[in-house]
Amino acid sequence: MTLTLLPDLGDLLRLHPQYNAGTVVELLRWLERGGLPIREVWWASGPDPDHPLRDALPAARFTLRELPLPPEDAEANHAQLVSFLNQYPQGRDRLREAGRAEQSFAAVLTSPLTVERALSPEVLGAAHTYHEGIREALGEGPGTRWRERRLEGIVSALSDGGEGVVLAPLDDLPDLLERLPDARLPNVEGFTPGETSRLRALADRAWQLREDDDLGALLEALDREAGDMVTPKAELDAAAAGIYLAVGDLGSARTLLERAAHALTDEVPRSLPGLILARLGQVRDAQGDRDLAERTYRAVLALSYAPAAAREAAEAGLREAFRLEGVS
Repeated sequence: MTLTLLPDLGDLLRLHPQYNAGTVVELLRWLERGGLPIREVWWASGPDPDHPLRDALPAARFTLRELPLPPEDAEANHAQLVSFLNQYPQGRDRLREAGRAEQSFAAVLTSPLTVERALSPEVLGAAHTYHEGIREALGEGPGTRWRERRLEGIVSALSDGGEGVVLAPLDDLPDLLERLPDARLPNVEGFTPGETSRLRALADRAWQLREDDDLGALLEALDREAGDMVTPKAELDAAAAGIYLAVGDLGSARTLLERAAHALTDEVPRSLPGLILARLGQVRDAQGDRDLAERTYRAVLALSYAPAAAREAAEAGLREAFRLEGVS
């Protein structure tokens, strides 16, 4: 029995053009072609329902197998410790030390990452140093117990006949490799991200506009792509609509969002209907079509799943009509 550990970056996957949710899908397919059976992926990356891979992996026909979560009070105890330490000068000093360790590791994770770099001794060593720094700052006990419980749960589940591929937070990999004798990192020599990774990077980039962006170039890139299972055309249209909305072109934004809404099927990534309908409701509101906007918001809330941002936008829109500043 062999366990192959893959590093997860959580929401940071949205920031890396060469290591995003599409890249993980392509890596799994590449490993599968190399003889590793992976229709199921062990999920050891926590409960976040809006994690980008909870969209990408099922869309690419990979099944997620949830691993047991730590006790519900584990992170609450950690939060209580932070609150307690904040009351005393020495406690605040400890928290600052922990904060410095977090900042150093965050700098590693937000620098350009590829699959090879994420699995490199340098990055995994930084993860080990990060947790050593947290332990030194906060001491053994509530400050580190929540993570220890989570690791124990993962190891227990995987030691009991577990095999296959495990997706785990990058900073957990050094500890899991020590505790799971049959675990290994994949040999990624020869792996190169392809079209799925490129499309995912384009969509991620379009959802996160910056002041110095060339909006025309982004719109052209989004328009010429046909999409795929992980990043379908409906999402590319919705991302383009967001650009039009940002510059106040409500007509173009609405046209694209309505086209995206009509293209929704049971096959699209599960977060997409909520995101598209919430934005469409806002555009209809901004154009003064209040009745239709309210129906669109209610459609978001009626979905079996919608990302937190979409639900919040829909709830806010039902309380008060959305208005785009400077646009009538």
